[in-house]
Amino acid sequence: MSNYIRLWHTVKYLKFKQIYFRIYYLLRSKLRKIFYLKSKIWIDKKGTSLYFIEGIFPVSRFYSKKNKFKFLNHSIDFQSKIDWNYNKYGKLWTYNLNYFDYLNQEDMDKEEGLFLINEYISNIEDNIYDGLDPFPISLRGINWIKFLTKHYIYESYIDESLYAQYMILLDKLEYHLLGNHLLENAFSLLFGGYYFNDNILLTKANKILSEELDEQILDDGSHYELSPMYHQIMLYRILDCINLMQNNTIYDQRLFNLLTKKASIMLSWLEYMTFNNGDIPLLNDSAKVVAPDSKQLFNYASKLNIIKKDQLPLKESGYRSITKSTYECIVDVGNIGPDYIPGHAHADTFHFILYYNNEPFIVDTGTSTYESNDRREIERSTYAHNTVVVNKTNQSNVWGAFRVAKRAKIIQLNETEQKIQAVHDGYRDLGIFHERTFLFYDDELIIQDRLNKPSEKSTAYIHFHPNVTLKIKDSVVFTDHVSIYFENMKNIEIKEYLYSDEFNLLQKAFYIEISFNTSLSTKISLKKKSSLDENN
Repeated sequence: MSNYIRLWHTVKYLKFKQIYFRIYYLLRSKLRKIFYLKSKIWIDKKGTSLYFIEGIFPVSRFYSKKNKFKFLNHSIDFQSKIDWNYNKYGKLWTYNLNYFDYLNQEDMDKEEGLFLINEYISNIEDNIYDGLDPFPISLRGINWIKFLTKHYIYESYIDESLYAQYMILLDKLEYHLLGNHLLENAFSLLFGGYYFNDNILLTKANKILSEELDEQILDDGSHYELSPMYHQIMLYRILDCINLMQNNTIYDQRLFNLLTKKASIMLSWLEYMTFNNGDIPLLNDSAKVVAPDSKQLFNYASKLNIIKKDQLPLKESGYRSITKSTYECIVDVGNIGPDYIPGHAHADTFHFILYYNNEPFIVDTGTSTYESNDRREIERSTYAHNTVVVNKTNQSNVWGAFRVAKRAKIIQLNETEQKIQAVHDGYRDLGIFHERTFLFYDDELIIQDRLNKPSEKSTAYIHFHPNVTLKIKDSVVFTDHVSIYFENMKNIEIKEYLYSDEFNLLQKAFYIEISFNTSLSTKISLKKKSSLDENN
């Protein structure tokens, strides 16, 4: 596919609003540079007293007295002066530095927090690369407000800087991206509106949240970008907004009701998607130690008296969760996400994850980076997932760090209590349609793959957790207590790959590669561990 055709198949799905604001912001930026127009960094405005119940402590870290920060498994000690533009570890790391999540870590004291805020304000004119982007402004605004109100800090120079940052945010809301970015903008505007008692910020927050929450939270409770990690983050923000409104004057009851309604169904979805040991499946762009975990979110919701909606069936998200006596399985039989914002999607249709006796067994290979590089390309590819690759082609044409051109669509789906059968058209340009059937039994999972015509280059992949050791005997794959049998395969090999359950953290693990022509049957036989096994 030529670059022009790929670009067309990427752009054609965008909303008019995204295209309009991308062009508008680009032209406006160029004109402002020509006429030397800059945003104000100080605006006279006073904050007000707010109250919050204790929420969730962040996972990002600032190390006391050392100017040392750790995010995404990378650390830096700035010693004498913090470089807020530091980019050695990539844009996401720089963003984390500018989010100020660490301002609300459990052991942060008032003096150190003020020092960090003062350092930022005194160097804000030099922070021209990432720190004044709307996304970090949004998160920084929430974190500063939480910290300032917790410690009863009312300094005019801080308020004037923070309000100026909110005006910059208001000036370049992320309509060109939409999705979780625009929601983060709106959550922060709500905090800013309360803190500054500012009707402009409140009105804009109300408008965006009222429109976007109905669009972005699907009927089964999932956030529509279909990343369990981002679902946790969005739920956390909603709970924070409920905390804000519940413990201060509720300026709009309809918005408060909408937030509580969405939180309720999001809790239901998260309960379905959380394994018994507390893990979430690392589907699409998901990683550990980024979002609050499910237990923290359930506890936070309970403190806010948010009641989980009675178990809604998983439907619109395309995920299905099956629990048996020995295993838990989550399968993906949905489209890759909203057509106009698939940036966090992977080419993983019919992918599945299997936990055996409360431990990860068959896994997603994970997400270790957002940088546009070879590693990012691998992690988003079809062969990095537990599904079928035809002719060494991705089902959905993922490219760049966050782009998707042609994408697989589900064209048939049939379900019963013990069976899920579906067909996708991701290989339609090859004249091939892939049908996969899952059959769920108490101690056995059967997966049947069928192509509508023979292919000499059809391969199924199954990736195992680093703790799993594999061996092959007579074309049967064995692990402790698990045997995997195949019918109609041509060849099977065990190979090594790099697994990542956290950003910038890679571990060696194994996968199996099974080649076939038209059909393949995979039977995963799982024995229940005895007490004797567990003690050995």
